[in-house]
Amino acid sequence: MSQNDDLAYAMTIYKFLTLPLGVWPLQKYNTFSLVRSIICGFSITVMLITLLIEINFGSDDVYLKLDALMLIICNSLAVTKLLAFRLYADNLTRNYSSAVNDYLTIDTKEKRTIMRRHAFLGRMICYSILFFAYLGSITFIFTPMFAGDSENIQVNVTAKNKISELPVPVTFLGELCLPTSVYVVISTVQVFIMILTSTSNCGNDSLYFAITLHVCGQIKILKIEFLKYGMKSKNLNEDFSILVLRHRYLIKHAEYLADAISSVLLIQLLLSCIIISLVGFQLIWALKMNDAVIIIKTTSVLSALLLQLFFYSCVGDYLKCQTEEIANSIYSCNWYNLPTKLIRNVLFVIMRSQQPVQLLAGRCFVVNIKTYMTILKSSLSYLSVLRVMMNT
Repeated sequence: MSQNDDLAYAMTIYKFLTLPLGVWPLQKYNTFSLVRSIICGFSITVMLITLLIEINFGSDDVYLKLDALMLIICNSLAVTKLLAFRLYADNLTRNYSSAVNDYLTIDTKEKRTIMRRHAFLGRMICYSILFFAYLGSITFIFTPMFAGDSENIQVNVTAKNKISELPVPVTFLGELCLPTSVYVVISTVQVFIMILTSTSNCGNDSLYFAITLHVCGQIKILKIEFLKYGMKSKNLNEDFSILVLRHRYLIKHAEYLADAISSVLLIQLLLSCIIISLVGFQLIWALKMNDAVIIIKTTSVLSALLLQLFFYSCVGDYLKCQTEEIANSIYSCNWYNLPTKLIRNVLFVIMRSQQPVQLLAGRCFVVNIKTYMTILKSSLSYLSVLRVMMNT
């Protein structure tokens, strides 16, 4: 398999997802890409504003209120990620350009295997979160078709074309009936925006996870090279300088990634507790009422949210572990046979590895598995309170 095939395997799917959004790191950042981002952000923002009005002035139906709030949070996350990936485009471009060079300079089967394995992990994460995100969107789209009592189903198509029966109901406008053509157009636009929201939210996440895993793979390759350092080498100083420069290069690119996602993670963590609790409450209510459509919808949305947080936590933990384990790798080489001057330099590398790169939410809160468990515990606590209130 050629290097170009490896590159296509690692990046094509993310290009397909993010190029229409105007955030693909290897695109030309010209006026056309900016217009695409503005159109996507504006479309999602329009739906967000519509849902805010719906919550304040719309129907008193609890299901509709919870659905609107759920979509508002998803829209907010989608717009935040679009904005962040445009503002930090340079950070992502540097990493993706570096990844292209890495794939074009593969010189051993061992390196190719490691890089291919990390690319596979990125694709599996991408498929997982996109599956549940699109499943949630599909259930939102088709819920109006299955909602309501069968006795209310009318044969007259015009009678069904109410503005309150759109995929995203707009009940604050009353029971306004629309011509079929207008109803189809509005429904199509809403479906497009919902798919756009899912892609902007989870597609951007997939883009980020893929490049972070690639950096982790490069650090793993560097660990192997540190382990082999000093074996059958006559140019110890030059080889060590190359390894140290590579270490600094990878650490710098990992820091670029941590900076790019910091603000997004803060908003994601703040909103996740709220939405997980509300979606869980809606799921309990749907189970109590035996509403299969609502159960499928809330389960898919909840799964997508939990997977998002879980993957951020796992990738953050993995990045931290890889940067820390450089110290173990260099300590395991034949450093005791090196000249005294080089041994001192080895100590500096070990000291630098004691300060691993971590994903930080707002540059304050570390995002790892412990953080994920804390969010789950907090969300379940809020959910317990809501459940007690429902039963009283």
